[in-house]
Amino acid sequence: MTAEGYQALDAELKRLKTEERPSVIQAIAEARAHGDLSENAEYHAAKERQAFIETRVAEIEDKIARSQIIDVSKLSGKQVKFGATVNLVDEDSGDKSKYKIVGEDEADVKAGKVSITSPLARAMIGKEEGDIVEVMAPGGAKSYEIVKVKYL
Repeated sequence: MTAEGYQALDAELKRLKTEERPSVIQAIAEARAHGDLSENAEYHAAKERQAFIETRVAEIEDKIARSQIIDVSKLSGKQVKFGATVNLVDEDSGDKSKYKIVGEDEADVKAGKVSITSPLARAMIGKEEGDIVEVMAPGGAKSYEIVKVKYL
């Protein structure tokens, strides 16, 4: 993952541990004070929220432990690799687009970030400026020309 993706996961983990976890514990304590737990919707909702938080904390801790952080600013070259920002032109329509190749957890197509495991990223890896990439899209095959490759 990129350093930016690591920082986002780390921030989420800290927020879950320092804000969400204590607030849900407080909510459970308040719901318990209301009496009969078997018919207490507030208690059950708080317990479900606690289960979600604990699962997410474990998930993030596992991802951070297994991740390899790549500093994109130290990469260079004309070949498309992880962390590259690639400018493309649709061969059919002439539409221009720009995508950064990131880890799975960082992917956000609306923000121009595609997962390294996406069909588009897999098609671009190893290619250079001027190369044409073919991608199988839901609407059929699409062709793109790689106009520029940069590492920010």
